[in-house]
Amino acid sequence: MAALQGRRRLGEYVLRATIEPTGLTRRIIPCLDVAAGRVVKGVQFKNLTDHGDPTEAAARYAAEGADEIVFLDITAAPERRDTDLDWVRRTAEQVFIPLSVGGGVRSVNDGRKLLLAGADKLGINTAAVAEPELLTRLAERFGSQCVVLSVDAKRREVSGAQGPSWEVVTHGGRTPTGLDALEWIEAGIERGAGEILLTSIDSDGMQSGYDLELLRRASALSPVPVIASGGAGALEHLAEALDTGAAAVLAASIFHQSTYSIGAVKEYLGRRYPIRVG
Repeated sequence: MAALQGRRRLGEYVLRATIEPTGLTRRIIPCLDVAAGRVVKGVQFKNLTDHGDPTEAAARYAAEGADEIVFLDITAAPERRDTDLDWVRRTAEQVFIPLSVGGGVRSVNDGRKLLLAGADKLGINTAAVAEPELLTRLAERFGSQCVVLSVDAKRREVSGAQGPSWEVVTHGGRTPTGLDALEWIEAGIERGAGEILLTSIDSDGMQSGYDLELLRRASALSPVPVIASGGAGALEHLAEALDTGAAAVLAASIFHQSTYSIGAVKEYLGRRYPIRVG
């Protein structure tokens, strides 16, 4: 369905035409983890390897047909600094699909600067755990459609519990919080999050498949879209994640390593799900 989407530039709200997925259309989203101005990828957020310039990578994926790009400044929270805006601006000038940027957003003003730099959505993780009301302030100021609650979840054993549970971790997977991930997702939605980016820390970079039980339970309780993240290594992994009810699948390694192109992924998934092609 055609819709108008805004990109904020230099205080203005410039409208541009995009294809906005319906409730049945699944999205394919490359993830670009950025550190020191470079795209990096590791295993469980460790042992990072360099994969090039963020703008060049985003432009390549957009040309291949990506529905959206997620940028995560993975060292902003641990280093207690703002997101580096230079590569966000450069990318926004060349890439005309939605850009979701996370890392270092600690205030409404931080969010405003990112949107002015060209981001369409704001990813919030560590700062939201420290100050949940920030989600509400961002949603009230910019709209829930701009606010993506990024949840990094790690499996844990709970004495007497029936089935697994997951704990929220922050600061790039470094800091346990004691928060139950599913309860935190519900709380975040109540406070204004319009989308959930759910990453399994246990599966991240392993290329052995997403945590399907986590996705299934999160998708069942969430009235807003859930993006599956962490673990894609094969085309079937992406399909399995969509089968849980996820609205989109996010991947990094399979794209950075040229295991699959965006086009190959869409051709495969298009046999089973509504996929935007064009």
